[in-house]
Amino acid sequence: MAENNPNAEERTEPASDRKKEESRKKGQVVKSLEFNSALVLVSGLLILYLSGGMIAQQVGEAARSFFIDASHLEITRKTIQNEFAHAFVVIGLAIAPVAIGILIVGLLANFAQVGFLFTFEPIRPKWSKLNPLSGIKNILISRRSAVDLGKGLVKIIVIGLVSYLTLDSLLSDSVQLVDADVQAVVSYMSKGAMAVGLKASAAMLVLAGFDYAFQRFEHERGLRMTKQEVKEEYKMMEGDPQIKGRIKTIQRQIAYKRMMSDVPKADVVVTNPTHLALALKYDVAKMSAPEVVAKGADLIAQKIKEIALQHKVPIVEDKLLAQALYKAVDVGDAVPEQLFQAVAQVLAYIYRLRDQKNRSSSR
Repeated sequence: MAENNPNAEERTEPASDRKKEESRKKGQVVKSLEFNSALVLVSGLLILYLSGGMIAQQVGEAARSFFIDASHLEITRKTIQNEFAHAFVVIGLAIAPVAIGILIVGLLANFAQVGFLFTFEPIRPKWSKLNPLSGIKNILISRRSAVDLGKGLVKIIVIGLVSYLTLDSLLSDSVQLVDADVQAVVSYMSKGAMAVGLKASAAMLVLAGFDYAFQRFEHERGLRMTKQEVKEEYKMMEGDPQIKGRIKTIQRQIAYKRMMSDVPKADVVVTNPTHLALALKYDVAKMSAPEVVAKGADLIAQKIKEIALQHKVPIVEDKLLAQALYKAVDVGDAVPEQLFQAVAQVLAYIYRLRDQKNRSSSR
């Protein structure tokens, strides 16, 4: 760690998106177990409050039916097993809404914090964690253990205080139960227990919000990177500048060779006359407009003209057209519409010269 090694670089840079994604794949995500527990407890109590009457009615009817049939029930192993099985089915069906609701809320709570994530990485055995000395150190003197101890104490104090205040307010009204029947006492006790549970779980939910914020802070703190790590990751993602420069140089060389190999296939080379040169080709059957197969300035322009002379490609000096084409058209692109007429005149001139040469050579 940086505290133990004075030469270690401090982790001051926020984690990159790549590191966050790698951490997520390993199952290292922001998650508060307190939030899940509080949400499940609140939702369970609310579902129980809404469906408690129906559950009590179903269980009461099952119990009444059992006691009515018990007077003429033959006591055997099979009948006892059947009655127990029937009781489990009745109780299971009665509490099924609560169980299913809690399950759905638990899944939604996890999804809200983590999103969809499926990985076996957290449960893979790591032999480095089997060191008892490091385990004792993490439990007794680590920063996280101290924080967990503090959270536990705060939770006990807050929930205990909320529960005490709620019970204290309920006890003041309990005097009226002296002359009440059993049903009223049970109703009062169930409502009191529900009030204590809801208020305590609400307090847990508030504490869970603070815990989630702390977990996010700790997660981002643990993913911080050193400046050197940021540089190395940038090189990995973007490539070493020297390698990228070499690749660009090679690409330019390949493009230059390809371009020069297309000059002999051109119909005409337009120059300005010394600084610029552009080779044009037009195939009526394949092209909708003439295309620039090569272009360049200064030394490249001279090279284009040399190749054109070697392969007897006509060279036309037109300063304005050469400048306009050089600015408007890249290699491999068609001539824009506004330059059609000027290029067509040049090509028509070249075609006339070619026809005259062919006629004179045929005589």
